[in-house]
Amino acid sequence: MQQIIIFLIKNKTGLVFIILMTIALGLTFKSHTYHNSKLVSSANFISGTVLSSSENIHQYFDLKAQNEILQEENENLRRKLLNIPSAKDSLPIKLKFIEDSLYKITRSRVISNHYDKIDNFLLIEGGSKDSISEDLGVISSQGIVGIIQDVSPKYSRVISILNTNTSINAKLKKTYHFGTLTWDGKYPNILSLIDVPRSAPVRLGDTITTGGRSLVFPENVPIGIISNFQLDENIGYYFIDVKLFNDMTNLKHIYIIENSRKTEALELLNPDSR
Repeated sequence: MQQIIIFLIKNKTGLVFIILMTIALGLTFKSHTYHNSKLVSSANFISGTVLSSSENIHQYFDLKAQNEILQEENENLRRKLLNIPSAKDSLPIKLKFIEDSLYKITRSRVISNHYDKIDNFLLIEGGSKDSISEDLGVISSQGIVGIIQDVSPKYSRVISILNTNTSINAKLKKTYHFGTLTWDGKYPNILSLIDVPRSAPVRLGDTITTGGRSLVFPENVPIGIISNFQLDENIGYYFIDVKLFNDMTNLKHIYIIENSRKTEALELLNPDSR
């Protein structure tokens, strides 16, 4: 207490000045609208700038979290879409499919992507430690990407659809005429659909999707649209150019698809392997 009194005595001149200055400023801003408005305006500007900067910084660091949330929502939505059968099925069957969760979907990321060779591959995150195995389908939000060929504990090698050894069951979405999707090694945005019979009503701009006649890809995964076609009169089949929905030269986030009934189906197809 004594030290406080000594401090006040030593600094009485400065303290009196501060008190008088505070009173004078208070009277000035109270009695003059202009000064008062300027004070309020300045205070609002400073606080607004600080809050805005703080919010921008917060949003910047929150971008990664928001992106992960969006990716998870996209994954959940795609899972629901893949597990719903066609509209011709009855409601009880639809509910049964949803309940059974026919397809398991795992989110992943592209590490490297080759598209300038004849036979191209991708390296993606996730391997045997993540319950990822060979012969699983890989898609993006726009369409098909490839099929897993080999796995290590933490990574997987994907044979791209831009590979001359790839062949995928596909169909005309409108008419259910089936064919085989291949790549001739030329353009990274154009694939070939072969073995489509002359009876199919082929039209430019029609959508091509996966056919569902394999254990790798579900039915109706988007592939692309018909950009050109030609009928071979000798064999009675179309050769169709398919322009991909996917930009195979710019892939980042992808999804791995696993048919939960694949093992059961393979056992029936290959009874000697039991």
